[in-house]
Amino acid sequence: MKVLVTGATGFVGSHVVDILLERGYDVSYVARATSNHRWLDGKPVQRVDGSLFDMASLRTAVESVDYVIHVAGLTAAKNEEEFLRGNRDATRNLLDAIRSYNPSLRRYTHISTLAVCGPAESEDKPTQPDSPLRPITAYGRTKKLAEDEVRSVMGELSATIVRPPAVYGPRDSALLTYFQAVNRGIAPMIGFDEKKVSLVHVRDLARGIVDATFAESANGKTYFVSSDEFYTWPAVTKVTASVLGKSFVLPVRIPHFAVLGIAGIVGGIGKLIGKPPVLDYEKGIDISRKYWICSNDAARRDFDYRQEIDIEHGVRETIAWYKAAGWL
Repeated sequence: MKVLVTGATGFVGSHVVDILLERGYDVSYVARATSNHRWLDGKPVQRVDGSLFDMASLRTAVESVDYVIHVAGLTAAKNEEEFLRGNRDATRNLLDAIRSYNPSLRRYTHISTLAVCGPAESEDKPTQPDSPLRPITAYGRTKKLAEDEVRSVMGELSATIVRPPAVYGPRDSALLTYFQAVNRGIAPMIGFDEKKVSLVHVRDLARGIVDATFAESANGKTYFVSSDEFYTWPAVTKVTASVLGKSFVLPVRIPHFAVLGIAGIVGGIGKLIGKPPVLDYEKGIDISRKYWICSNDAARRDFDYRQEIDIEHGVRETIAWYKAAGWL
């Protein structure tokens, strides 16, 4: 079986490629030669030269494959228009190519995000796949629009949507600053209330994505692939400090108003210099919310998904990888 993976050079996509190769699939991906291929170097994967905005290369990429897993997308951008291009428009282009050149594709799997739903109401009401979509950031809004593109073709194509929460693990740079802070003996905490989050180790996520892709029961459905439990950041910090051998880590509570003020300044600077800001006002609102939690129940029911990597083993592996890579 032949599988095309978009975003294969990135954090999550490269792990999806690893799982597919472990299971014996023939894997290809779309990217320019100038892209950073460090996570794919030396692996038996085929590159199609091009992009999600080049229909000729998309035709080459999709016309002879059996499955497409669309991981590519923007998680940071200078403005909402840039998010729209990277999330909604890129998805539309890929789906148009599939409909034109490979309409009998066995499955299209779309990787979305918990951000399309917004935060959960309470700890006892985690977000479900059929929960109302109430995104609170440009990222979430444009990923929702990308999902809308997928749902619009579900009558024509076999398609599945997978929504991860926050993801961590080897090759991740997004949560690296958190691990670096704890390594210095500081644990930044947002606000003074107890927040709960769903987290997923990237290998659990990649396995769930692949399993959903090949499950007949997953056609036309949406799933969360996440941890079975919800975590507090103090609990994650305790595990991280233990793995790093830190006997004491100073928790630093940052009030919500300060978070929003800092986020606004950082976002403004990003716009002035023309670079996607890591933190902006919307992201400040995002990280100030109390419950970013979701339910795995549908994935467990339809393709027997289970969290295999608990937080202690996941953090230990991640830190070991950071150290080996010289990132920590």
